[in-house]
Amino acid sequence: TRTFERLVGDPRFFAFVADREGALVGVVHCIIHPATWSIRDYCYLEDLFVQPVERGKGTGRALIEAVYSEARRRSLDRVYWLTHETNAAGRALYGKLASFDGFIQYRRKL
Repeated sequence: TRTFERLVGDPRFFAFVADREGALVGVVHCIIHPATWSIRDYCYLEDLFVQPVERGKGTGRALIEAVYSEARRRSLDRVYWLTHETNAAGRALYGKLASFDGFIQYRRKL
């Protein structure tokens, strides 16, 4: 909860939730950051989660579209995110809402 509390107080962070009949069924959160390739900031969609029983019902799409709307409202340059190559269901949705640019991520935990 400490991480979430820190983010909620930061104006570079925003999130949306989806509910069905008062039950939380999905969440998305994003972080806005400067970019060296653009004069406008980027939006990193850090996490998208939809309850398994809700998948395929448009909840993920609606959450991503809400992120796009907020990014436009804030005049951001782009929204981007990462997913695992084996996430077939996610990639099927993401391919309808964004383009895959071929980049591969490398990382090292510090």
